[in-house]
Amino acid sequence: MSKIKHITCIGAGYVGGPTMAVMALKNPDIRFHIVDINQARIDAWMSDELPIYEPGLDKVVKETRGKNLFFSTKVDEAIKEADMIFISVNTPTKKYGIGKGRAADLKYVELCARQIAEHAGGDKIVVEKSTLPVRTAQSIKKILKSTSNGYKFQVLSNPEFLAEGTAIEDLLHSDRVLIGGDQDEAGQAAIQKLVEVYNSWIPRERILTTNIWSSELSKLTANAFLAQRISSVNAISALCEATGADVEEVAYAIGTDSRIGPKFLKSSVGFGGSCFQKDILNLVYLCEFFGLHEVARYWETVVSMNDYQKTRFASKIISTLFNTVSGKKIAFLGWAFKKDTNDTRESAAIYVADQLMQDQANIHVYDPQVPTEQMYGDLNELETRSDEDNRAQLTAYDDAYEACKDAHAVAVLTEWDEFKADQLDWQKVYNSMKKPAFVFDGRLILDREALTKIGFEVYTIGKGK
Repeated sequence: MSKIKHITCIGAGYVGGPTMAVMALKNPDIRFHIVDINQARIDAWMSDELPIYEPGLDKVVKETRGKNLFFSTKVDEAIKEADMIFISVNTPTKKYGIGKGRAADLKYVELCARQIAEHAGGDKIVVEKSTLPVRTAQSIKKILKSTSNGYKFQVLSNPEFLAEGTAIEDLLHSDRVLIGGDQDEAGQAAIQKLVEVYNSWIPRERILTTNIWSSELSKLTANAFLAQRISSVNAISALCEATGADVEEVAYAIGTDSRIGPKFLKSSVGFGGSCFQKDILNLVYLCEFFGLHEVARYWETVVSMNDYQKTRFASKIISTLFNTVSGKKIAFLGWAFKKDTNDTRESAAIYVADQLMQDQANIHVYDPQVPTEQMYGDLNELETRSDEDNRAQLTAYDDAYEACKDAHAVAVLTEWDEFKADQLDWQKVYNSMKKPAFVFDGRLILDREALTKIGFEVYTIGKGK
């Protein structure tokens, strides 16, 4: 098999865009072509306003775009010209049929496989980059083989382990790259081709190779383990509040145990994003499919604990504000699921806002990266209220102080650095609010003692009075 000269990525989203941009930066002799059927998204990638906010991404794209990194909607042409094709399309949780609410919806993956088979024009290496359930590769192989027109395909699994907000750093300095493939001679040759692409900047010892099923399962398992740690410390945060303990002190104490470690022990209003909940539910469905019901229930509790933490936070706001928020203005600082991203998928802010709006609260939001229409779209997906009602009860601002003006309470839902005491004038915020003025810190980023001295009544998740 000759050296890889052309790589196509189908899907210009949060994974495909940054991954191909960094690959192009580190492999200037390879032509990278990112394709997507969404013309508006492709246009954004070709502009100065990228569709994804990720620190460092803009610089990498500007260095490679038009040189060896290209964007278009010409999917069929890009498939034909490629030696290697990455499938990086969305795999949301199914909202219909068998597996509804748990299984991954693979319709876009299947459509990609059929399109690749139809327009291949030669032998190809096909790489799963989307997060997929175990044995999806087998389905892709069947589709490719049945409509192959005599061409040969090798299917690899190359799951991403990126954290939004640090994706470029994660790509440039990966602690490991995982590549799974068939263990026969042809499969090993295909694996080696992808190893060579990564090895242009990742040390060989950090590039792990496995069979394809182990690679697929490793992605789900990694996210499940990380989410489990967050849900575990969030469960303890409720106990801390009840007993007068401090969840940060507890997390530090157990994190110094070398068997546990300090990472992912930060209590919060709940995890969000496209991966954790989706992957755990996928794992639950997989366990149930194979009759492992006790295992399924075990992992399901991780999601249940996360949902409980969001509900508990909203309930605390209502109970503190004299058991009613009807007609009251509640300011939200942050809507993205975490700082340094404009991604709102499964953001805690959506669900906390929804619960408060059910109690007739007026939500006023400031987020430095999330567009107003995205907020309305997030609420509309819940189908709790009409779009008209959501627009009547939620208002977005371009300024944090305006969002907080005349508010009865401020809730910190995203840990943006600009909300911390050394960057936001909390005295100014206090002076503009209704009294008594309440602050609900759902991300553990505020100086509780300093805010109390100003005059705020402060609730910090995971900390007793």
